[in-house]
Amino acid sequence: MTRARAYLDHNATTPLRPAAREAMVAALGQGGNASSVHREGRHARALIEAARESLARFVKTQPKNVYFTSGATEALNLALTPGLELDGNKAPFDVLLVSAGEHAGVLQGHRFPAAAVEKLPLTPDGVLDLAALDTALARHAGRRVLLALQAANNETGVLQPVAAAAGRVQAAGGALVCDAVQAAGKAACDFAALGADILVLSAHKIGGPQGAGALCFGAGRHHIADTIVRGGGQERGLRAGTENVAAIAGFAAATESLAEAGAIEIARLARLRDRLERDVLVSAPDVVFFGAGVARLPNTANFAVPGVGAEVLLMALDLEGVAVSSGSACSSGKVKRSHVLEAMSVPSALAEGAIRVSFGWSSEEDDVDMFRIAFAKAVETIRSKRVKPAA
Repeated sequence: MTRARAYLDHNATTPLRPAAREAMVAALGQGGNASSVHREGRHARALIEAARESLARFVKTQPKNVYFTSGATEALNLALTPGLELDGNKAPFDVLLVSAGEHAGVLQGHRFPAAAVEKLPLTPDGVLDLAALDTALARHAGRRVLLALQAANNETGVLQPVAAAAGRVQAAGGALVCDAVQAAGKAACDFAALGADILVLSAHKIGGPQGAGALCFGAGRHHIADTIVRGGGQERGLRAGTENVAAIAGFAAATESLAEAGAIEIARLARLRDRLERDVLVSAPDVVFFGAGVARLPNTANFAVPGVGAEVLLMALDLEGVAVSSGSACSSGKVKRSHVLEAMSVPSALAEGAIRVSFGWSSEEDDVDMFRIAFAKAVETIRSKRVKPAA
C-alpha cells in the first residue's frame, strides 16, 4: 500500500522509534528528580544510569566515561576547548584542526580562538586529505593538536579515515574528537574501531528524541575545567542542570534497537539506496553522484542533475509528497551552497543543484517507488520549461 508521503530526510532527523516512545512514556509516567534521594528520585537515577550503561556498551567504553547533554552540538561545544584534559595531561591544546567537510557545529571552532583553528582540505571524493594532515602535524611539531573529524559526512555520507587520522594525531601527542552522529547504526561507531579519544552522539539521528546527546570518552582519565553549563553538578560536574530523564531513556532504547538490528539493517538500507540511485539514472542519465567512488554510508545518496536547481527540485518533490533536503541547509531553512561540495571542488553550477536523499529505520520500498515517480515527473517538467521554442 502506497504511503501518503515519503520521508527521505533521515540524516536531518529520523522518526521516533516505537521502543524509544515506550521508554519515554514510561519515564514520564514515573516522574522524579534524579538528584532526589527518595524512591521516585532513585528510580529516575536508575533509568539514567541504565541508559549510561547502554550507551557505554554501544561505543565500547566504561559507563563513567559517558555524559549526557542536550544534543551533539552541546557535546561538541563542550569538548572543543583548549582546556580539554586527557590522561592527566593538563597542558592546553594549542591548535584545533578540522576537516573542511565538518558540520557547522565544528567549523566554528567553539572555544578555540579563531587564529588557532586550521581547516584541512578534502579530496575530490570528499575524504580528509591525510597528506595535508601529515603536513599540518609536521608544521605544528611541539604543539598540542586536537583534530575534529566526522566518522561520516552528513551530506555526502562519505566515511572518513578516522582510525588512520587518530593514529597520526596521537603519535604526535595530540587527540581526536569524532562526531559520530551520522555513523551510529550505519557504520563502525565505537572506540575499538575508530581509535578516537572522544565520540559524540545524537539521539534524534537514530530514532530517539530530539534534545538528547552524549559526550563519550575512551580509556584513561579526562576532565574539562571550563565547563559551559554550571550549576548543581549533575553529570559528575561536567554538565549541570536537571537531567531530561525521559529523553535519556528514549536515547538508550533507540541505541539498543540499533544494536539489535546490526548488519541486517545496514544491508537493507544499502539496497534501498542502490535501487533509488538506479532509478535516478533512468530519469537523468547525466546525473552526478557525489562521493560514490569511495566508502560511504549505506543510507545516503547525494547528487545533482546538471541544469536542475536544488530549490526548484525540492519544492517539486515536496508537492508530490516526497521529503528530501538540499546538500546543505542553513538554520533558517533556506537552500544554500554546500561547503562540503565546495571543499570537494565541485563546480558551483553543479553544486547548486545538489540534493540529499537519506533512508532510515522506517523507510520502505514504497518510499523508493514514490521518489522514482515524483523525481521523473519533476525533472521532465523542469527541463521542458528550460527548452525555448524555435524562432
